Amino acid sequence: MAQDLLTTLNAAVDAVVVALAGCRDWGPTGLKHGQFGFDLAADVAATEVLQQAGLRVLSEESGLEHGDGPVAVLDPVDGSTNASRGIRYFATSICVVNEREPLAAVVHDHGSGERFEALRGGGARCDGETLQPPEPRPLAECVVGINGWPPGRGGWAQYRTLGAAALELCAVAAGRLDGYLDFSVSGLGSWDYLGALLVCAEAGVEVHDGHGRDLVVLDHQSRRAPVAAPSPLVDELMAVWDRLSGDTAAG
Repeated sequence: MAQDLLTTLNAAVDAVVVALAGCRDWGPTGLKHGQFGFDLAADVAATEVLQQAGLRVLSEESGLEHGDGPVAVLDPVDGSTNASRGIRYFATSICVVNEREPLAAVVHDHGSGERFEALRGGGARCDGETLQPPEPRPLAECVVGINGWPPGRGGWAQYRTLGAAALELCAVAAGRLDGYLDFSVSGLGSWDYLGALLVCAEAGVEVHDGHGRDLVVLDHQSRRAPVAAPSPLVDELMAVWDRLSGDTAAG
């Protein structure tokens, strides 16, 4: 079943690639802030494949379908602002969740063509190559990915704000970034990070919510603040997040 899930997720991502290649509407929809025509085209393409496979869908663009059984948590285009401005750093992320446990995930980088895959208990891969647990560096030597604006100095060497959480978290899994922290005011929806969360977990990278809440949520309104890194660096980043943000739980 697990391999069948990956086959379905890859087919859904392939459908998005085709939809985006043929999409002519890259402007705002006017329906929702930050939503573009290509978001809806990608959503329709992926959702059709996922539903045909018998999966319910929780999408950033179209909410959660009621019913029973596994749920495919879908971000049709993660990094929509990048895509709308011609910045080739955006992704499609899908994670299948069963009883609040991630089972399978695919994150596709539309800029580079790289594809990350993960199966619960089956490891993580990038373009078919198994991801090995990255070696943590001392915090003072780290380059971390950040969402939002850090309200102070974190003690790392440098940071990057790249605008696509799924890809930045996968970059931690691949050892390209040393860690990731979300400092945004509103936080991230589960579709932003769940696919990459499973990739990270299967590659030996820990992902926590800054406030200590469960990251596997299927509520369209809930938001979280992911912090990711290999152990023991993740503990240092959690302490930095707490110091800079303050532990005031939200949402």
